[in-house]
Amino acid sequence: MYVHVPFCARRCDYCAFATWTDRDDLMDDYVEACLAELHQADAAGELPPASSVFFGGGTPSRLPPEAVAAVLGRVPRTPCAEVTVECNPEDASVERFEQWVSAGVGRVSFGVQSMVPHVLDGLGRSHDPAAVEAAVGSAARAGLASVNVDVIFGGAGESDADWLATLEGVLRLDPRPQHVSAYALTVEPGTVLAADPVRHPDDDVQADRYLMADSVLSAAGYRWYEVSNWALAGYQCRHNRLYWAQGDYRGIGCAAHSHRAGRRWWNVRTPERYIATVRSGRSPMAAGETLSAQERMFERLALALRTAEGVPAEVVPDLPELRGLVRRSGDRAVLTPRGRLMANAVTATLRTVTERENPAGILPE
Repeated sequence: MYVHVPFCARRCDYCAFATWTDRDDLMDDYVEACLAELHQADAAGELPPASSVFFGGGTPSRLPPEAVAAVLGRVPRTPCAEVTVECNPEDASVERFEQWVSAGVGRVSFGVQSMVPHVLDGLGRSHDPAAVEAAVGSAARAGLASVNVDVIFGGAGESDADWLATLEGVLRLDPRPQHVSAYALTVEPGTVLAADPVRHPDDDVQADRYLMADSVLSAAGYRWYEVSNWALAGYQCRHNRLYWAQGDYRGIGCAAHSHRAGRRWWNVRTPERYIATVRSGRSPMAAGETLSAQERMFERLALALRTAEGVPAEVVPDLPELRGLVRRSGDRAVLTPRGRLMANAVTATLRTVTERENPAGILPE
């Protein structure tokens, strides 16, 4: 299950998510609407126990901890369900985290982005590296079992030395996070970043920074398991792995997406409309689509190719344009580090091949 929280204190310059900075007055009504949507889904028999729950946004840590606890308390879960809440470092406190732990949260994901002050400024972030250090320490003292940090490379003014300082700063955190997500800065239409071409990232620079991240994190004992994610043994994010395995998930809240057995749907985008729709007793679903067998097969292939498990070797032809991008390991085909940089190009090539040679939409396990 994914629970979307659309509130932020400040919108980052690169952010295009469904989130707002001027609607904190809707928090109570929004939480009530989430609880009502959960009740609707449960009454319809559409709420099997969740193997993972992820509160994302926006900034879930903007909600009072008792609100997070209330929503989580309405979610049926398997006995060992993984429960993650995203948090900005400046919102961290032992007291908040202790309430989360009491409610069943075991994992926190911090939006760190950089450990270099001028890079943080260029991204539109409001915290500093000291806040990150304090936040990680608070999480440990509160008993949170697993910590992820998100970092971004390619921001304006960031040098190779700055990016290395961020990676080394993350590894020096006490305690060291068990999971690191490293993303290339992306220019999304309609953002402050999009309107400022001088700050747009360079593809070649980002490629070098990605390879640096893979080298530094691997040397520190982390293993990549998806293009942008590295973890210590036993700490891969189960929630995200379900997405990459084309599993079923239910989204709660405005703009939240759901998937079940090849059908996808999504809720209305704004919190006001979401609240009004749920209050009226209607479904907040805005639209949906049902994938064909061919579409499901290709999506499954594209998602699996991003992971360390890769795809069946038999579906990857020996083409000149794929050499050096894909390696074969037994009966699997896995992206090389250079292939991870070119993942979209590899999947486009495979799509052409699979549509031509596998029209029935059947992909080996």
